[in-house]
Amino acid sequence: MAKAVEAKNGSKVEMGEAYYCPECKRTHTKGKIYKDHFKYAQLEETGEEMNEDAYDDETELMEAFNELEEKENILEDEENIDKIEPQIDQGIDNDEEDDEISKNNCVNAVKKLPGVGEATLNKLIKAGFNSLESIAYTPPSIIKEESGLGDKTTEKLIKASMEQLGIGFKSADAIWEHRKNIARVTTGSQELDDVLGGGVETGSVIEFFGEFRTGKTQIMHQLCVNVQLPKEKGGLEARALYIDTEGTFRPERIIQMSEGLDLDYKNVLKNIVFGRAYNSDHQILLIKEATNIIKEKNIKLIVIDSLIGHFRSEYIGRGTLASRQQTINTHLHDLLRLCDIYPDLSVVVTNQVSAKPDVFYGNPLTATGGNIVAHGSTIRVYLRKGKGEQRIAKVVDAPHLPEAEAVFSITENGISD
Repeated sequence: MAKAVEAKNGSKVEMGEAYYCPECKRTHTKGKIYKDHFKYAQLEETGEEMNEDAYDDETELMEAFNELEEKENILEDEENIDKIEPQIDQGIDNDEEDDEISKNNCVNAVKKLPGVGEATLNKLIKAGFNSLESIAYTPPSIIKEESGLGDKTTEKLIKASMEQLGIGFKSADAIWEHRKNIARVTTGSQELDDVLGGGVETGSVIEFFGEFRTGKTQIMHQLCVNVQLPKEKGGLEARALYIDTEGTFRPERIIQMSEGLDLDYKNVLKNIVFGRAYNSDHQILLIKEATNIIKEKNIKLIVIDSLIGHFRSEYIGRGTLASRQQTINTHLHDLLRLCDIYPDLSVVVTNQVSAKPDVFYGNPLTATGGNIVAHGSTIRVYLRKGKGEQRIAKVVDAPHLPEAEAVFSITENGISD
């Protein structure tokens, strides 16, 4: 601390109080040592003045100050790294270290792109573009809008990302090799799995639509449990992200289904990341934010229950129809883009139905959202009621599956044949 002086009224300066030091002509706080004025310091315990001879080596004290500054700089650097590369939470996944390494590699690959400095990297990561795939598969207008980068910078980044990923034409046998190794999540019903080609596949958007009480939400709950199963039992050993738009998510139902599979329900609940969407804009925002946690949390299943609920209530009348459909179209393409960026991710959505007033014969029910939702979904499954607890699922649209029906039951333990 700098040498203490008496106040004008004759009283001594107490520890922690400010005072004026006449030797260096500046204000100090008693009890603190100042690097460039340490020769005026005073020993706290003895009250004796410390001069330059009080230390055998004046350089030793200077080095001590330098070490303190270096430690502060290291702490600041670590905090900045933590902001860019958040740590992965502890959970069930045995491949967490691999996922963390993979994520760091993705960030490093983006950092190596031409023209990417620290400022540009931070903007990209903050906007969710933390991999070459996320940059290459996203339209330039979206990258510019969400990251704030300029036209030329964005075009250069997209072009460089595509070149490094080798995006272009491929032979059909290469696609077939990829399709043979695609992962699937069991629904709990063997019949339903069979009509889906082995279960809910990854890399696709699967839509389940039907009336109320046809089992849409029950299937969503069951998938969130089953995705955590070992691969040999029809799971992916991963977590699920559940976006609830209607307030129908029930942890107690997850507990029942977990106990039906002899799983620890506490761990199962921990491995479901839940988000409640309160309006359509919030729903869209949650999907955009999901980009930042898919790798971090090892999420391989995204559930939206339901896709259309908020849009139906907020866009009223024919005058808003065009705006509503375009917004839904953008939302669906965000989901499809996630499947492109993360091929081992499965997106499952539920959809409501509406009745056609001009249909007098046959089934008047049709899925809401029109052709926009129909074209945006990879696989579409229509659910209807059967006898008692039985439900009937029909694959009505899939690029590789025929139309087929399956009967399954909803029991206390979950979905079963």
